[in-house]
Amino acid sequence: QVQLVESGGGLVQAGGSLRLSCAASGSFFRINVMDWYRQGPGNQRELVAAITSGGDSNYVDSVKGRFTISRDNAKNTVYLQMNSLKPEDTAVYFCHAVASLRPTSGIRYGYWGQGTQVTVTS
Repeated sequence: QVQLVESGGGLVQAGGSLRLSCAASGSFFRINVMDWYRQGPGNQRELVAAITSGGDSNYVDSVKGRFTISRDNAKNTVYLQMNSLKPEDTAVYFCHAVASLRPTSGIRYGYWGQGTQVTVTS
């Protein structure tokens, strides 16, 4: 099993920055993909950014050039640096991870964090 604990959310003015962190712990073989989703008021949950264990990343168009996802494999931690924040970035941000629990099994499981609130005021 994998537990994900997020931190770093908060209240910020438009144009400001925040850095989210998500640490994975528990019993697993490897964390494969780690990503960040968000869900704003009245909206569906959307993928914001994802990163593989090899460092390949991708972003939703609305955050390209403003957000940067990174990870520390040794710490099983993923980060989301958010710059030039806009009011439309206001949402609960969820960490998600895909993990292999055993080296002999190709099965991967998805896990979610509890979410952290990001509020951007105009």
